[in-house]
Amino acid sequence: MTRRRDNVLLIDADDTLWENNIYFERAIAGFTTHLQRTLGEAAGVPEAAIRERIRERINAQERRIIVEMGYGLGSFRVALARAYRDVAPHAWNAEAEAMIAALAAAIAQAPIELMPGAVETLRYLAPRHRLLLLTKGDYAEQFGKVTRSGLASWFEQVHVVAEKDEAVYRTQLDRLGVPPGRCWMIGNSPRSDVNPALAAGLNAVFIPHPWTWVLEHDDIVLCNGRECLQLDRFSDLRDHF
Repeated sequence: MTRRRDNVLLIDADDTLWENNIYFERAIAGFTTHLQRTLGEAAGVPEAAIRERIRERINAQERRIIVEMGYGLGSFRVALARAYRDVAPHAWNAEAEAMIAALAAAIAQAPIELMPGAVETLRYLAPRHRLLLLTKGDYAEQFGKVTRSGLASWFEQVHVVAEKDEAVYRTQLDRLGVPPGRCWMIGNSPRSDVNPALAAGLNAVFIPHPWTWVLEHDDIVLCNGRECLQLDRFSDLRDHF
């Protein structure tokens, strides 16, 4: 299936162009192991149940902190600290705070690991379509990753937004001045990349990632008669665009 050669492709960054959430999951695994050791053996409580409780508290605190502080490493660090105090308030001390700071620092220092075929696919798409990078999160953190990735030159524009919702996609359409049917949002998140784009009248390409953040999971809702492709990998875009 070949698409028109004059589409506007809005492309997500984290977990679409490069790995991201895997680093947070590794931090959460380290946090959970540390907290389990701190709690010691809970009589009659299976280890899996303890780990599940810790993860539930992290997810709950992340949902709250997004509303308060938005996305980013700073928010993640605060969410972990609050989850720690939820689960083991008696053990909260300077050592626990330092442990969380070290986990956040490791994420900040992680290298940019591009998805297989990312560069080759952008090289193929760039002469054929208008490419825009659209990512959400902390402005400095996201632009820093874009710069370190070496991919910025393939994009006509780079936009970092606080949230990806229907209003943001409608704003993008108004700014671009092109028919919605010629615009495609490409990403791994049903909640941020697919559903709000479809609701705003864009088409979408869903590229699932095995480590997509749990807060980005959602059922895809087709609407406005728009198309939603599901591809296995970013490089598959060359078969459709």
